[in-house]
Amino acid sequence: MAGVAATHRNLSALHRALGETLPRAVHPGAWWGWALSLAVVASLTTNPLIHLLLIAVLTLVVTARRGDSPFARALRYYVFLGVFVIAVRVVLHVLVGLKFGSVELIRLPTIDLPSWAAGIVLGGTIYLEGLLRAVAEGLRLATIIICVGAANALANPKRLLRAFPAALHDIGTALVVAVSVAPQLAESVVRVMRARRLRGDHRTGLRGLKHIAIPVLHDTLERSIHLAASMDSRGYGRRDASDPRSERVTTALTFAGLILAMLGLYGVFVTVGFSLWSWPLLAAGLALSYAGLRRAGRAVRRTAYRPDPWRAPEWLTLGCGLVAVAAILLTRRLSPEGLILPLEPLGWPALPLLTLAGLLVATVPAFLTPEPRTSRTAPRTREAVV
Repeated sequence: MAGVAATHRNLSALHRALGETLPRAVHPGAWWGWALSLAVVASLTTNPLIHLLLIAVLTLVVTARRGDSPFARALRYYVFLGVFVIAVRVVLHVLVGLKFGSVELIRLPTIDLPSWAAGIVLGGTIYLEGLLRAVAEGLRLATIIICVGAANALANPKRLLRAFPAALHDIGTALVVAVSVAPQLAESVVRVMRARRLRGDHRTGLRGLKHIAIPVLHDTLERSIHLAASMDSRGYGRRDASDPRSERVTTALTFAGLILAMLGLYGVFVTVGFSLWSWPLLAAGLALSYAGLRRAGRAVRRTAYRPDPWRAPEWLTLGCGLVAVAAILLTRRLSPEGLILPLEPLGWPALPLLTLAGLLVATVPAFLTPEPRTSRTAPRTREAVV
C-alpha cells in the first residue's frame, strides 16, 4: 500500500509539474501525431508480436483517455474492419496467392485460366508458411487501420478542423467529413436499433437487416444535410475575391515546393548516391511549399473560438510517439531480423528489446496527460451549469 501511495504522489507531482490539474481535452493534433507515429511503426515490421503489442497500446490509451462523445466509441468498429481485412487477405491468398513453403496444410483443386491471365493460379496446395505470411501482412494493414481508429476515438474530428491551417481548410473539411463517416454511421445504427427495440421489434440477422438499412441511410443523409447547412451558414467554402495573377504565383510556389520535396524524399529513402543533394532539395521544397500555403491562407478568413492550447501534455504525447518511431528505426538498423516473421525456415518471431521499450514509452500518455472532460468529470456546481 505504501508503494502504491508513493506512486500516486509521484504521478500527482508530475501532473502539477506539467501544469495540468483540471480535466481538459488534449489537442487533437497531438493525438493524431501520436497515432500516426504508431502507424509508421506498424508499417515498418511484419512481426505479429509487435503488431499485437501495438494494438494493446492503442487499446490502453484509448480506454484511459477517450471522452464520452459518439466518436469515442468508434474504435471497436475499426477493430472489426481490421479483422475483415485479415480475413480478406487470407481468402485472397487461398484463391490466387503465391503458394510456397514446406509444411502442407490442404490441397485444393487447381483451375486453369485463359492465356491472358498467365501466371495466376486459382487454388492449389496451401502451405503453412504462405498462410502465415498472408496473416502477417493482413495484420500489418489492420494495425494501421486501428491506429487511425484510435486517433478518431481520442480526438474529435470537428475539433481537429479548427487546428488546420487556413490554406488547408477545404482539404481539412473533406478529411474530417471522410474520417467521421464511420462514427456517424455507427451512431445511426445504434439509434435505429434502440428505436426498434422500444417498438418491440427484436428481429435479428438478415431478416432484421432490411428493416435497419433504409432508416440508417435516411438518418445519415439527414444528418449530412444538416451538417452542410450549418457549415454553409458559418461561411465554410467562401473566399474573398483574389487576383488571378496572385493565384498563379501561389500555385506555382506550392507545386514547385512539392516537386522538390518529393525529389528530396526520394534521395533520402531510396537512392544512396543522391543523398548529398537530398536534404537541400527537401529543405528548399518545404520552404517553397510553406510560402505557397501562407499566400493561399491569406484568401481564407476564419477564426477559431477558444482554440485548443498546445502545452506540455501535447509535447509529451507527440514525443512518446516519435520515441517509438526512433526505437523501431534503430532496431531496423541494428538488428533488422527482429522485425520480420521468420518463414524460411519457419520459426517463432523475436521481440526486440529496443522496440519493446519504445512501445512502453508510447503508453505514457495514458497516465500523464490530463483526463478528458466528460459528464463524470464535469463540475457539479451551479455556476458551472450556468
